[in-house]
Amino acid sequence: MSSPAAELSSLATALDELTTRVTAIADTYARARRDDLATELYQVERSLAGARRGLARVLDERRR
Repeated sequence: MSSPAAELSSLATALDELTTRVTAIADTYARARRDDLATELYQVERSLAGARRGLARVLDERRR
């Protein structure tokens, strides 16, 4: 089994990739004037970014 730091780092990378994908889809809906769907996906994007910041704080704290 990998170390907690490696797992957390892997999760952070996955969150970055998910955020990029969700943003791309939201932008597509925004261009298509589907603001209802774009708005929901931008909210998901913000939630993923918050989760990523939380993981970054944990990783930073582990290094202290």
